[in-house]
Amino acid sequence: MSIVDFEPVNKRSTAEMIADRLREAIMRGSLAPGSQLGEADLAARFEVSRGPIREAMQRLVSEGLLYSIRNRGIFVIELTIDDVIDIYRARTAIEGGALELILTSYRDRAEAALGPSVELMCAAAERGDPVGVSDADQAFHEALVECAGSPRLVRAARTLLIETRMCLGALQTTYPDLRDQAREHVDLRAAVAAGPPQRARALLVEHMEDAVQRLAGRTAV
Repeated sequence: MSIVDFEPVNKRSTAEMIADRLREAIMRGSLAPGSQLGEADLAARFEVSRGPIREAMQRLVSEGLLYSIRNRGIFVIELTIDDVIDIYRARTAIEGGALELILTSYRDRAEAALGPSVELMCAAAERGDPVGVSDADQAFHEALVECAGSPRLVRAARTLLIETRMCLGALQTTYPDLRDQAREHVDLRAAVAAGPPQRARALLVEHMEDAVQRLAGRTAV
């Protein structure tokens, strides 16, 4: 089994910290879709006993990032175009719900919270850095949901955002010009902060629908 080399975690680390490392590896493609994970191998790489590894993997199974096959093992999920469509539908529902809460009560909070990721995205786009743009894109949507003040929405959005990055895989982005991706988020931030509510809603839905079309087009090639 080919697997990314992990740095040993501190002996005081918990299973959640190991789960965070595995999530990151799945999101960035270091653990490729379909890869099998072995308790013994991961325990050696993290320099911990099998117990925390087993608990960490079960957390990710419950989140849908790993799946178990009886008598075979645990594997990283593989996403189809139907999964892509479902992911973005779910994201539209969750982020749309967060947006409604923001438009009602938290617009000032959102304007401040979304600013750093937009600035990072624009800077990454100008230097032609697709990984930086994708990182800032994810940070933007995480911040959007967090602004709604609902821990449950944040938890629901987390796995979907990781799956979104998995959809992109090695492509990192579906935009030929990274500045277009940045501009969409500049416009969305402005609409969320001060624009007519209907414009913010429309831009969010258009952003999600456009992403599905771009991903579908790229995966069909």
